[in-house]
Amino acid sequence: MTNLLLISTGAIIGIVVGAVVVILLIALLAWYLSCYNSLQRLKNLVEEAWATVDVQLKKRYDLIPNLVETVKGYAKHESGTLEAVIKARNAAMTATGDQKMEAENVLSGTLKSLFALTEAYPDLKANSNFLDLQNQLKAIETEIASARRYYNGTVKEINTKIDLFPSNLVARRMRLEKRKYFELESEEERRAPQVKF
Repeated sequence: MTNLLLISTGAIIGIVVGAVVVILLIALLAWYLSCYNSLQRLKNLVEEAWATVDVQLKKRYDLIPNLVETVKGYAKHESGTLEAVIKARNAAMTATGDQKMEAENVLSGTLKSLFALTEAYPDLKANSNFLDLQNQLKAIETEIASARRYYNGTVKEINTKIDLFPSNLVARRMRLEKRKYFELESEEERRAPQVKF
């Protein structure tokens, strides 16, 4: 009877230990799946945020040739500035990844020099077509700034998750790498441009 009691006690302990192990495995699997899904969601949000930035940049690319053509009529001898704007636009359109961010910063700088030309051409400042294009560009720049903020917010969220333990274990297994923020490169670009009319 003692042997039978020992066997049944041992069986009960074995069942309890087995149940605890199964529960722990299920909890670990649930945590892993939750963490994986969270990282996947963040990865998709970052990609969507970048696509939004890209759409706004495309709008700007489409507007720039019209702006340059309008200025050309008034500033015929300023071809160097106009060519620099078009060259920067083309470079930004074809760039990808981190180079896209750098090319966008160059384009922003050349646009500032384009608007600086208006100081030398008072008739240009009064041209309704130029003013309309300038207002459209201003609206697009605001949308780009908003899209950049959203992109950088999602990048911050995924980068934090990639860095923190224990989600970093899942991120490493997913081969996720930290994303680069879309920010201005130089101190001069960080200052607001002063355009006087």
